[in-house]
Amino acid sequence: MVDSPLDPALVAWLRPRQQAVLATTRRDGTPQTSNILFAFDGSHARISVTESRAKTVNMRRHPGVVLHVLGDSFWQFAAVACTAELTPVSEHPADAVGQQLLTLYEQISGAPHPDPAEYYQAMVTDRRLIAVLTPVSAVGSGLP
Repeated sequence: MVDSPLDPALVAWLRPRQQAVLATTRRDGTPQTSNILFAFDGSHARISVTESRAKTVNMRRHPGVVLHVLGDSFWQFAAVACTAELTPVSEHPADAVGQQLLTLYEQISGAPHPDPAEYYQAMVTDRRLIAVLTPVSAVGSGLP
């Protein structure tokens, strides 16, 4: 695992969380936000995205993003500034990206997918890929 610029207590707080708001930057410089599910391994957050969505287009153009993660109350949160890197699109069922997407699905859901072959095909059809978010810094409130 790569060293994280985040405080170890924040890393521990982020690991079990899965819901966040992803803020990207539109072409005109205004923010665009998306509710997302993510998995955090202590070094990177990963999200499944489709190639044509605004958030993907925005990350391709400007990889600086913010992952805004709410805690147990409205006043507990972390805003994690990250750099986004996008994998290739899943082009063939069970290709390397498809396998990573299945792993991400299972990390977030906490259970194996009931039909991996169907899932792999859906990832190709949807033109899915993974956005890998590398934390740069964070601010927050009400954190341990």
